[in-house]
Amino acid sequence: MACITPYNIGMAMTIRPAVAEDVPQILHFIRALAEYEREPDAVTATEADLLRDGFGPNPYYWCLMAEEDGSPAGFALCFYSYSTWLGRPGVYLEDLFVLPKFRGLGIGKALLQRVAEIAVEKDCPRLGWEVLDWNTPAIEFYRAMGAEFLDTWRNVRVSGEVLKRLGSRGDTLCTPTHSPKVGQMDGAPDDGTRGKEAGQVR
Repeated sequence: MACITPYNIGMAMTIRPAVAEDVPQILHFIRALAEYEREPDAVTATEADLLRDGFGPNPYYWCLMAEEDGSPAGFALCFYSYSTWLGRPGVYLEDLFVLPKFRGLGIGKALLQRVAEIAVEKDCPRLGWEVLDWNTPAIEFYRAMGAEFLDTWRNVRVSGEVLKRLGSRGDTLCTPTHSPKVGQMDGAPDDGTRGKEAGQVR
């Protein structure tokens, strides 16, 4: 059942939790976001992947769907991170996207506000996400919403064959002569560093 939120009272917009039947539309949004981010061939996820990982017994993510006059308009896909410094979980916003024809209606803002509301309800002190440095409209949108930009942090990622080698006991990567002390590792970003940039959302 669609839920009217405090952010869409008096409007034709609804924001509701995604259900398994939304998986085809979620994948459509993901591909549209990749197209916007100039990486249309980067998406390898399938409907089966999204169904398994979002709607199985131990879901890895949760998702909100935005509709305008009953038509799919946008989505927000999130998962929980954990802050070792705060001793509390956080929410990481993996994707936030609104279809071009629905922009300018406040849907992106309503989605972000609903995600923030859920974070507060779950007693999560942080909500984090990434944004591409060339996406000026999104950057201005987030700044207007009071977001803090962590310019001194750098995203770090290993994937593919490098990840497999790193995770193998017989890996061929260069091994340091000594492991860093625990204290030397403190302070790493703890709200999650993976995730695609949130697209044009206004």
